[in-house]
Amino acid sequence: MNLLNLTDARCEALFASGLQRSDDPTAEAITEAIRSAVRQLGVRGCASHMAQEFGDHPETAAERMRWVRQLVAHAPAPRPAGPVAVRSLAEARHPAGGRQHPACS
Repeated sequence: MNLLNLTDARCEALFASGLQRSDDPTAEAITEAIRSAVRQLGVRGCASHMAQEFGDHPETAAERMRWVRQLVAHAPAPRPAGPVAVRSLAEARHPAGGRQHPACS
């Protein structure tokens, strides 16, 4: 997934979350709201929820999306998971770029 798609997916998830402007959310609250929405609805479910809101309430949905985009633009990107984290762990155990020295095998 490229950066643009990731940003769009984060916006859709935050849009679908229960987070409200009145919550005055912190960066941690934003990240948790995105994670929770994706866990609960899935990426496609978040997009579907957003599309439904734009169909039912276009004016308020547009206002919410502007707010969501501002939050996502200023919130830190999520930490990478998966292979990058595994590689980092391997490098921590074996400083030679994650590779074991022949003597260590």
